[in-house]
Amino acid sequence: MAQQDIATLIVRIGMRDREAFDLLYRQTSARLFGVCLHMLNDPAEAEHALEEVFCRVWEVAGRFAVSDLSPMAWLVGIARNHAIECLRSKGRPPGDAAVADASVASAADPVETLEAGAASARIRRCLEKLDAERATALREAYLGGHSYAELAARHGVPPGTMRTWLRHSVLRLKECLDR
Repeated sequence: MAQQDIATLIVRIGMRDREAFDLLYRQTSARLFGVCLHMLNDPAEAEHALEEVFCRVWEVAGRFAVSDLSPMAWLVGIARNHAIECLRSKGRPPGDAAVADASVASAADPVETLEAGAASARIRRCLEKLDAERATALREAYLGGHSYAELAARHGVPPGTMRTWLRHSVLRLKECLDR
């Protein structure tokens, strides 16, 4: 399924279109299950997480913004974040989420893989423009799933400072990606 088709389905879900939700589930659930399974390493947990992911998609689809970035990446982000929450709730540390993203990319069709690669390259270029320590903190927060408190301790700054670093870094990253 093309990225534009997925984006259209998400927009329709935001308008509470159940047929669009069913089609999105049929088209993307295998990939999202793969993300959950890879991160949780338990098929039963991954199935439960997938259900929760699609409940979350139903809840937040109205806030989805069509952009240059892949709608599949948006869905993977929801799945990845939910899997991290599941791991934390069980007292297990989150692993490297980049591996989960790679497992999704390997299941994508060639066009999706190229689009994901181009978006990834743009993000990497923009991250390189940030201060190295702040870029590292941003990666640790969003790819590693670390909390403000964990990052603040790791980088030797107060939690409020870490929040400011991340907020400013995200804004600078967004500005760079919008250019």
